[in-house]
Amino acid sequence: MKRVFIDGSAGTTGLRIRERLEGRRDFELVVLSDELRKDVSARRDALNSADVAFLCLPDTAAVEAVSLVENRQTVVIDTSTAHRTAEGWEYGFAELSGRRERIAAAKRIANPGCHASGFIALVEPLVRTGLVSADVALSSFSLTGYSGGGKKMIADYGEKLPSDMYLGGRQYALGQSHKHLPEMVKACGLSVAPAFCPVIVPHFSGMETSVTLFARDLKGTPSDIKALYAECYGDGGLVRFVEDGSESGVLSSAALSGRDDMEVSVYGNDERILLVSRFDNLGKGASGAAIQNMNIALGCDECAGLVCS
Repeated sequence: MKRVFIDGSAGTTGLRIRERLEGRRDFELVVLSDELRKDVSARRDALNSADVAFLCLPDTAAVEAVSLVENRQTVVIDTSTAHRTAEGWEYGFAELSGRRERIAAAKRIANPGCHASGFIALVEPLVRTGLVSADVALSSFSLTGYSGGGKKMIADYGEKLPSDMYLGGRQYALGQSHKHLPEMVKACGLSVAPAFCPVIVPHFSGMETSVTLFARDLKGTPSDIKALYAECYGDGGLVRFVEDGSESGVLSSAALSGRDDMEVSVYGNDERILLVSRFDNLGKGASGAAIQNMNIALGCDECAGLVCS
């Protein structure tokens, strides 16, 4: 039986991973007591005894945890930002061309960021196939539930709703230096970083990422984009193309809350095109993707233990 360890199981991502794994009987979950979960020696033993180790830690702590792993057979899945553009780490977005096979063979897997996942699902196929050039100047807005900010932000919203400042959307990263930008650029093969505008909205979980595209920047038509998405995301992964997923002409960022899959759609007209992905920031944006990567690494059903269509 395979052994799985979650280093940082008390955090939001770690708790969601554990929740998704609790009903499974195909592995043993290695659990440290509260008094040992920060003990370096106990963590080292747990990391090296595991077939798969999830790192649900801040960046610095994740780097330290990797240094503790001496077992060459342990698959490390890091959910932090620390290794997403690092050499020797496989970027864990299985639906991108060729990635599934590389994830299956990898021992070091960097789990994508939540906003980055929505952007990359929309843009990477377009750049890879030449429908848009690598130097295209893109703009993206991304709405996220407040759970993406971790325990402190969850507590803040619990205390401060219904304050007027928390009832509306709260845009952040105003200096255009969001931590997901490097992986967005690298994974998509872009030479120009997008203008990226993340917005916290007053619901617990759910995410909606939009990318605007003008016809002058598209080497094809909106129908070509739809056909490409249908082809790229028709292989049974967690991402699927939806012709029109709106709720009577409205798109809610909470529509896929509690799920682990993602839907991508194309809206707008022949001149101004709107690309949209919707998912759960804690699902395909974090814990769901991490479990998907574990399933692939262990040769399991890719969607085992996940909530998806």
